[in-house]
Amino acid sequence: MFNALIDFVREHYRSTDFIPLHAPVFSGNEREYVVDTIDSTFVSSVGAYVDRFERDMAAYTGAARAVATVNGTAALHIALKLADVESGDLVITQPLTFVATCNAIAYCGAEPVFVDVDRHTLGLSPQALDHWLSDHARVDGDGVCRTRADAKVIRACLPMHTFGHPADLDGLVEVCARWHVALVEDAAESLGSLYKGRHTGTIGRLGTLSFNGNKIITTGGGGMILTDETLGARAKHLTTTAKRPHPYEYLHDEVGYNYRLPNLNAALGCAQLEQLEAFVANKRELASRYAAYFSGSDLQFVTEPEGCRSNYWLNAVVCDSREQRDALLKSTNDAGVMTRPIWALMNRLPTYAHCRQGPLTQAQWLEARVVNLPSSVLPQ
Repeated sequence: MFNALIDFVREHYRSTDFIPLHAPVFSGNEREYVVDTIDSTFVSSVGAYVDRFERDMAAYTGAARAVATVNGTAALHIALKLADVESGDLVITQPLTFVATCNAIAYCGAEPVFVDVDRHTLGLSPQALDHWLSDHARVDGDGVCRTRADAKVIRACLPMHTFGHPADLDGLVEVCARWHVALVEDAAESLGSLYKGRHTGTIGRLGTLSFNGNKIITTGGGGMILTDETLGARAKHLTTTAKRPHPYEYLHDEVGYNYRLPNLNAALGCAQLEQLEAFVANKRELASRYAAYFSGSDLQFVTEPEGCRSNYWLNAVVCDSREQRDALLKSTNDAGVMTRPIWALMNRLPTYAHCRQGPLTQAQWLEARVVNLPSSVLPQ
């Protein structure tokens, strides 16, 4: 049934072998920088490449400060702590996301609240957010947003830029400001994506990135916190075991976290970042070819929101039904072309099934229909 699509993918990747969903590309200075790190012996948590990677990422995204971490989940954990999320608080997020988004909330001792997404962005809906808050929350005399039923503090809102497509940030900023809720962006998938000319992850109070092996650039594993200078300095302190500067003494002034990115990984990241714009251009060209291929078909290709530049980290189509989705997944995977469904909704997972939620009509509709297609950078 989907033989033509399988042929289309194989033609573009010039391969009759297994085609993965998203593979890394190492075509620049990766080997040179990694060997230089080995030769320097500074392969662990201190080194010139860590500092360089943070500076280069801040310059690329326009953030005042970028702080490297061992992975994206660690970055999210610290970002939420810096947004003052405490044990017993609530954090509003979307059910249509990877589990790390919710796990980071749980690490803080807080609990997610699931609010619906917009179908055209796949990200948290400002309208659904405002409706849930209007129905369930109030702002007290101290300017703190609390639930009406049990006075739980609603500390933050955590949207995720799904597959690299920016969520409706103007709407989210407005709603969060009106309800006195901190906006923290999970931009793990959207490095290289712009919302009205600004990089995702730089519009909320804090944002985070991921450099896992399947992301648009990789450090093998790694993450980054994007924020202002004050919170950035605090993030650096917390992620480096809360160690105070001293020539030789070990002085730690609070509970810190060993979330440091090794210099070896940062070296890889520096080389990858040098190629990022070329990767984005390549992936956007692939997306345009997918869009042309699916034009007029009964599969709807997911395109970037108006006014945005998406990195098209993972290309996706929306099927007519779950039955068509399942047939597409089986046909492609049986043929050695890797496709995947969108994530199971977080409120369906046993860990988060008890959490508060609003109506999730759009998230449920998308869960039953979305399929990701091979999205690696095309061979040159």
